[in-house]
Amino acid sequence: MKSLFQQETRRSQHELAEEKQKDYRNVVIAQITIVTLGLTLYSPLLEDNQSETSRLLITLFSGFALVYAFLLWDLLRNFVANRLIVRGTLGVLVCISILGLMLEFPYYRILDTGNRQFSLLIIHGLLFPIEVMVIAFAIRDIFLGQYFTPDKLWGSACVFLMIGITFGSLYDLICIISPGSLGVSIDLGIPNYAECVSYSFHILGGIDTDYPEASKLIKNISVIEAVWGNLFTVLIIGKLMILPKPPVTN
Repeated sequence: MKSLFQQETRRSQHELAEEKQKDYRNVVIAQITIVTLGLTLYSPLLEDNQSETSRLLITLFSGFALVYAFLLWDLLRNFVANRLIVRGTLGVLVCISILGLMLEFPYYRILDTGNRQFSLLIIHGLLFPIEVMVIAFAIRDIFLGQYFTPDKLWGSACVFLMIGITFGSLYDLICIISPGSLGVSIDLGIPNYAECVSYSFHILGGIDTDYPEASKLIKNISVIEAVWGNLFTVLIIGKLMILPKPPVTN
């Protein structure tokens, strides 16, 4: 009876690990798609964000952002059993998505609040803590457990990419509060956000940025991002190298 119970427990844990692996993989695919498209296609947004090409790109990026937000929530469900937190997070993401679409839909401005800067501040001010929360739970999940499993590998890639995107959100939040903090004037919204994410991945990858005149605050946070990114890489490599593979069960 005890052996049967142990087998059922192991099976349940294996199913949970597979579910997390799938969710991690989906988030990583979305992250790679968003970052790749953002880094290669956002130039027209900086030149003229009202052109037909820019409007099409804004629509495309907005669609991927909605998918990414849902995947983050789906990933969060693996870590949190409290239904209030899960449903509350979903509610916040839905509200953010609706407000963002109403403010940023490029072909027709559905909502005009009269203070677009404040509206963007609300959106990113709510989104940033959710991103940080998911990162915290994911890191905790990666470093827990006694065995090396594929979900930990996908989780490591997910967290690393999420660090770049989340710091990009933080830089964008700073630019919303203090426009021009990157050292140049960029239209707030998706154009500025895309440039902030690009700046973030330059920092994370150890590549020189195009904004030497960025504010002191952004430069200091850039140092924190660079150190944190390198530290996470070192810690995760050390952790995964010492973990044995799980025993094979019939």
